[in-house]
Amino acid sequence: MAGDSTEMLVRDLMTADVFTVDRNEALLTADRVMTLGRIRHVVVVDEEGELAGLLSQRDLFHSGLMKALGYGKHAMHKTLDTLLVKEVMTTKVVTTKPDTPLSQAAALMFTQKIGCLPVVDGSKLVGILTEADFVKLHSR
Repeated sequence: MAGDSTEMLVRDLMTADVFTVDRNEALLTADRVMTLGRIRHVVVVDEEGELAGLLSQRDLFHSGLMKALGYGKHAMHKTLDTLLVKEVMTTKVVTTKPDTPLSQAAALMFTQKIGCLPVVDGSKLVGILTEADFVKLHSR
C-alpha cells in the first residue's frame, strides 16, 4: 500500500456498480441510461466488455443545442437514435487503480479537469470514482 496506511484508497470510495453502454449502441440508449440513472458519465465498453471510452453529459450537449436550434423532441430523439456511442465518446480516457490513494486520484481529476475516473484492475473495469463521491465523503 502506498503512503500512510490510514490513507483512504480509491477502492474505499469508488462506486463498484458502474453504468456501462456498448460502443455500438445508439446515442439515444446512452442518453436514457444517463437520464434514468441520474448520472453524468457512462463508461463505454467494447465487445469483450473492456473499457473503450467514456461518454459524458457534455458529449450529449449537442442534443440541447439541437433543441435550441428549433429541433423538436422527436427530431432530437431520431438524431440520437442514428448516432452511435463510438462516434461521440471520448477514447483517451484517464483511469485510476483501486489501490491508488484518494489524494492522488483527486489531484489527477483536478489537474486533468475531469469529473470522473474509471477504475481498472489490469484491463478489467472494477468501478468509477466521480466528483459526487468526494461530495458524499465530505458530507458524512
